[in-house]
Amino acid sequence: MRVGVLTGGGDCPGLNAVIRAVVRKGVKEHGFDFVGYRDGWRGPLEGVTMELGIEQCRGILPRGGTILGSSRTNPFKLDNGVERIKDNLAKDGVDALVAIGGEDTLGVATRLADLGVNVVGVPKTIDNDLSGTDFTFGFDTAVNIATEAIDRLHTTAESHHRVLVVEVMGRHAGWIALHSGIAGGANIVLIPEQPFDIIEVCELIESRFESRYAPILVVSEGAVPREGGDMTLVSGDLDDFGHVRLGGIGDRIAKEIETRTGKEARAVVLGHIQRGGTPTAFDRWLATRFGLQAIDAVAEGDFGTMMALRGTDIVRVPLIEGTGELKLVSVKEYAEAQVFFG
Repeated sequence: MRVGVLTGGGDCPGLNAVIRAVVRKGVKEHGFDFVGYRDGWRGPLEGVTMELGIEQCRGILPRGGTILGSSRTNPFKLDNGVERIKDNLAKDGVDALVAIGGEDTLGVATRLADLGVNVVGVPKTIDNDLSGTDFTFGFDTAVNIATEAIDRLHTTAESHHRVLVVEVMGRHAGWIALHSGIAGGANIVLIPEQPFDIIEVCELIESRFESRYAPILVVSEGAVPREGGDMTLVSGDLDDFGHVRLGGIGDRIAKEIETRTGKEARAVVLGHIQRGGTPTAFDRWLATRFGLQAIDAVAEGDFGTMMALRGTDIVRVPLIEGTGELKLVSVKEYAEAQVFFG
């Protein structure tokens, strides 16, 4: 059997670990041949490939990013996109495809599976917002990077008696902000699921200063104010999946805090730092296990499925389970962070 592998959407730590596990087990235990498709769905759409075997996977376990490259290409937005993918898979002699990606990439995989393409999905997103799986790889690395940044910012906040607003990733789900905020001892955490009241935020900041400590505020990029609840955009342009580019909520909040409280406030945007570099041990472990199970699903012809972590087990669920709805922070989970506000 000849198997294609692609990585789509935003890069994140652990992608190379999945590729390595898929190829190593596929070659050694199943006798499969592999072809790597470059730059997400653009690869099978345009027939852009690279050699992919055990040799190409040596030394990539600790590397961030993806050796296959990535993009946000959506074949369903292009004329004859599905037919072009099917034709190129046939031309390359590919019997099955392993698609590694998040909501958008696996959304395309779900639709292709419905149209007869043999595809298996591996969930990837640092936002940890895919339903069907307890965790996605990349998330742990992002939380650790954000937590370390918060740890470092505590000292400069205290030294200068200023408010520091840390903006982290999280378009629709506040998992990174919640986990890093609790782990880093933040005094306020703002997430997309719970619109915030800037007056309440400023009252909490004033209360923190009264205790002679400087506040650290962690905010997801997709957080919105209760009044005039619009997301803060870097650009209104849409990508192929209809997403705008978010950014700037940290600066927006810092300016409001300075105006309303008279306290000096600075914003720190972690941005792509959160998803670059070496994956944590947990993400390497999870990504490797996903890859091992994904190639077994291919070998067994269990297509249209996605790998998922349930407790400590890797299970297979229908692709639609992973992409049908987003996994969001609940009111109960957010309340755990609120204990430490102010």
